[in-house]
Parts: sequence; structure tokens; C-alpha cells
Amino acid sequence: MSDRVGLVLCPEARIYDHGSEHPLRPQRVLLTWDLIRALDLDELPNVERLRSVAPADDVTIELVHTPAFVDATRRAGDGEDGDWRRFGYGPGDNPVFDRMHEAGALVVGASVTAAQAVWSSDVDHAFNAAGGLHHAMPERASGFCVYDDPAVAIAWLLREGAERIAYVDVDVHHGDGVQFIFYDDPRVLTISIHEYAPWFFPGTGEVTERGGPGAEGSAVNLPLPPFTGDDAWLDAFRSVVPPLVRRFVPDVLVTQLGCDTHVTDPLAEMQLTTRAYRETAKELHALAHDAADGRWVATGGGGYQWARVVPRAWTIAFAEMAGAELPDEIPESWIEEAELQVRGEVPTTFSEPSLGTGDGDEGARAIAAEVRAMVGLGGIA
Repeated sequence: MSDRVGLVLCPEARIYDHGSEHPLRPQRVLLTWDLIRALDLDELPNVERLRSVAPADDVTIELVHTPAFVDATRRAGDGEDGDWRRFGYGPGDNPVFDRMHEAGALVVGASVTAAQAVWSSDVDHAFNAAGGLHHAMPERASGFCVYDDPAVAIAWLLREGAERIAYVDVDVHHGDGVQFIFYDDPRVLTISIHEYAPWFFPGTGEVTERGGPGAEGSAVNLPLPPFTGDDAWLDAFRSVVPPLVRRFVPDVLVTQLGCDTHVTDPLAEMQLTTRAYRETAKELHALAHDAADGRWVATGGGGYQWARVVPRAWTIAFAEMAGAELPDEIPESWIEEAELQVRGEVPTTFSEPSLGTGDGDEGARAIAAEVRAMVGLGGIA
């Protein structure tokens, strides 16, 4: 356990709440912190609890968002009347909710806290489970995301002197906001591995999206078909992500750890299990050391089995960051609390049976081979 790890705690971010009928539930983050505490992972000698209670100021948020969008978000969340639809707000994915600006600013502040701790060498790795809101665009909300905290953290690192940042996004949805914001910036390598189909949100993330003028090759996408299983997903990830990041040699590795790729997730059609999350965390941990001198900023992201999957997935990732061995059995005290909240049963172990071959596996391997050839990785398996 030689790595120094920061656990960003921002319980005030519970106000990031679209309402009880919305799939993005603040409980997914609160239960993650509870599970980490139930296992005493936050008491490990190499773990530092990083309190982040101050919202990011407008200057920081405006590293990637326009002043007009920040102003509209503040006014809408304060209950003012206005044409908020042009900023992405309205019924559906992004309803206006109370203190919306303050909630988004708290999440941004937490991710910047993680970036600050890593860049200042206070810790080697830092994890903000509340973050990962990767769909927000410079002047509109999108896909449940008010402000794009991973993009702001990357922009903050660049402002502070980082010269190259690698961003790896494993959410089931394409990391379109982060890609768009840095599409013309060769200092930022964005890699997204996601489910892709013509009807699937956000409809972007094809292999042909490679980066803008002067930044060709800085955007890499692995658009995998629905019903891809653990083995094919991991094969695609391993064959593209580590060699590309090592070749790029970033100053910092930033990751978005969405776990809506799970077979039970209600908003997607992938077939991953917690085995994929455990092995991905190991790969990313090794990659941080191999390519970025250990500097790793990790955020949460999507995941709509908010009690049954998300806390397990992100606790697995945090334990890997901290170099801790997890017991397979989940503490009974946490199970009781989670079942009370979800009003049903939750898994009692971190592990679960693998599903074997998925219907999308062959297509996933073909896409990975296409991307490897396109980015010059040849026959790496």
C-alpha cells in the first residue's frame, strides 16, 4: 500500500438531485461512501480523506463553460422564469431543480479538489465518486449533466502547467462532452469505450471521430455493439487503451468510471459484471504508474442500479487505488441500510457469476481490430 490515495468526500453534493422519479440518484454516491466506510477503507494509513465543501467559483467553471450558460443555470435553479430550453434544461433528462448551479458547482469543486491533490503531489491518486458528469457541453446541459466536471478538472490541470492529459472514459455512454471540449486540443487525449447504436444516447462516438485540425488522433473511440460481455469488452479495452496512453505519456491520467455497462442496468444493453470492473481498475492502476508517474484522478459517472451495482463497482475501484484486498462478503450493516433504501434485496458479495459469451462479442472484437489499425497499433492483441 505505498500509493497515497485521496478520497474526496462532498456529502453536500446530495443536493444534485433531479427528483425521485429521475434515474440519476444521489444515493448512488452516498451508498458508495457508506460502503467504503463500512469496510474501513477510509481508515487505511495511506488514505487521506479530502473534504470538498466549497462550490467551484465561476472563474473555474468558465474554464470550459460560457458565462451565459453559468448565469442561466444559476437563475433557473433560483426559480426565475426564462427560456431555459436553449441551455438544455426542461422536462426529461435535464429538468430544472432547486439550487442547480450550486449542486453542479459542488461536483466541479470536488473534481478540482481531486486534481489539486494529485497535481500538488499531496497524493498519488484521488477519487471523486460524485463526479463524472461527462455529457455537459460548453453552453448546455445534457444527459443528466449540468456542468462537465471532468473537463473542468482537465482544463484546471492544463492551466496549472500540465502539458499532456489522457482521459479514459469507460461509461456505457460516449464521453461526448469531454471529447467536444478538447477536440481541437492536441494536449488532451480522449479515449471512450462505450455502447454504440444509431438510437443510443448520445448518438456520437464513432471510430471516425479522431480530433479536430491540428489535433488529429487526439480523440479515440471504441463504439461496441449492445450485448458485449466481460471478455470481449476487456479484450477491446486492453488492446487499445493501455498502449495508446503509454504512447501518449501524459502528465496525469483522468478517468471516468461509469458502471452503467452492467448487465442489469436499466438504461443500457451491455453484459458486464463486477469482474470487468475489478480487472479494469487493475489495468488503470498499472497504467497510471506506467504512463503518468502514478498521477491518477478518477471520477464516478453513470450507473442506474444505484444500490445493487454502483457502490460495489466504485468500492472495487477505490480498493484497487488504495492497494487493499477486499473481502468478497459485503458487511451486513451496509446491506441492511441499502435494502432499506432500495426496498428490496441487494447482492451480498462483490463477485458475481460471469455470463459467458455475449451476442455482441464478435462485433466488439472486430471494432477493436479496426481501431487498432486506425491508430497504428497493428496486431496488438
